[in-house]
Amino acid sequence: MAVPKYYEMYHSFLQSLSDGEEHPYSDVKKKVIEDFKLTDIELAELLPSGKQPVFSNRIGWCRTYLKKAGLIESPTKAHFMITKSGREVLKSGKKITNEVLREFPSFVKFIDGDTKKVKDTAEEKDSLNTDETPQETLERVYGELNNVLKDELLTRIHEKSPDFFEKMVVELMEKMGYGRGQITQKSRDEGIDGMVYQDKLGFDVIYIQAKRYDLEKTVGRPELQKFGGAIPEKNAKGLFVTTGRFSPDAQKYANDRHIILIDGQHLAELMIEHDFGVSTEYTYRIKRIDMDVFEEED
Repeated sequence: MAVPKYYEMYHSFLQSLSDGEEHPYSDVKKKVIEDFKLTDIELAELLPSGKQPVFSNRIGWCRTYLKKAGLIESPTKAHFMITKSGREVLKSGKKITNEVLREFPSFVKFIDGDTKKVKDTAEEKDSLNTDETPQETLERVYGELNNVLKDELLTRIHEKSPDFFEKMVVELMEKMGYGRGQITQKSRDEGIDGMVYQDKLGFDVIYIQAKRYDLEKTVGRPELQKFGGAIPEKNAKGLFVTTGRFSPDAQKYANDRHIILIDGQHLAELMIEHDFGVSTEYTYRIKRIDMDVFEEED
C-alpha cells in the first residue's frame, strides 16, 4: 500500500501508547510501520524536494497534531505516552480525524492561531488540509507555481525571434558555468548556431543548435542527423536545444552520437534553476529548532 496520510496514522500512533507507559518515538514508528505493513520501498519514498522521506514527514506531523490536541505528551526527549484525553478518544471507538482533534481547544488554537475564534459553521474554511502535511502543501504549491512560470517562460521565448533564442541559449550556457560562448555567423553556420569554449584556448568546444519552434512541435531524427553531420569532430560535444520536444528516434540518435538534448520543459527548468530570465519575487524561510542551543553539558 502507499504511505498513509498523516491523519490515517492517528489511531495506530495512539494505540501504540495505549498501555499508559512511556515509549521511545522509534518504537512508536516501528509499530505504525507494522500496522500498515509498509515496505522498504515505501519507507524510502521521498518528498518532491528529495530531502526527507514521506513517511518520516507524515508521522512527524501526526505526532505534532496529537500532541497539540493533548492526546499524547512527551515526558522526556523523544519519548511519548498517552494522556487521559487520548485514552478517552481511543475508548470512544470513533474514527480519529482532524474533526475529532478540533474538539480540543489547544489544537484549534495551534491550527487557527491565537486571534481567531472557532466558528462551528459550514462556511468556515478549515486551514488544515486533510490530505497533506504543511511541507507537502508548500512543496505542491511551489511545484504548481514553477509549472506556471515554465509555461510563461516558453510563451515569452516563442514570441521572440530565432536570433534572440540562439543568443539566449549561449548566454544560459555561460550562466551555468560552461565557459565563454559565441554565436556563429548566419551565412555560414552550417547547422551550428553557437559554440561554448570550455577552456581559455578553445580546445574543448560544445557545439550548439538552438531551434525556437512551436511549443508542440516534435523534432525528429533528420534534424538531429543534420546537426550531427555539421559537427566538425567525430567525438565533439553537441547540444541541441528546442522549445518543442524530441521524438524517440531523435533521442536514440542523440544517445548514439553523444549529443545532449534539451526540450522546452527542461530548458525552462534550467532557466529557473540558474536564475536566468527570472527573478525571485518572495522568499519564505522555514525554520526549525537548533538543538545545539538546547544541549546541556554533562
